[in-house]
Amino acid sequence: MAVLILVSLLVTTAFAQSDLDLDKAVKVGSGNIMVIEFTDPDCPFCRKAEAYFQKRSDVTRYIFFMPLARHPDSKGKVQYILSARDKAKAMREVTSDDFDMKKLSKITAKGKKLQKEHEEIARANKMTSTPTFVIYGRVVEGFDLKRLEPLLK
Repeated sequence: MAVLILVSLLVTTAFAQSDLDLDKAVKVGSGNIMVIEFTDPDCPFCRKAEAYFQKRSDVTRYIFFMPLARHPDSKGKVQYILSARDKAKAMREVTSDDFDMKKLSKITAKGKKLQKEHEEIARANKMTSTPTFVIYGRVVEGFDLKRLEPLLK
């Protein structure tokens, strides 16, 4: 029983979201529930989370990208998203199964700089895995609906 409680505390620890500069995040949605998300566009669990959240109109997501080394194309894709005028649309493009990698030629210096800032934000907040969600100050690592849905009510 004590181990279960400890694991639960590790998975849903408190988080000081007031320290985050949400202006640097990609904002998706306009719902009343704020979700801060650390994600990688090539992470299969992040893609499942993306599909789930696209169906929810009650959520506003603030997305920070954390490209993982095991996904070598991810960094360029993040830079493409952060270079785009409509970042939410670019994110949907990148997470689709038919993204044209030739579009990475549209990466800007501003997108590269913002991608580095996202990595610094993730590192400063001790994020180590994707996806990681912060909802009402509670951290949930992984796309675990049993832990996410009670927080989203």
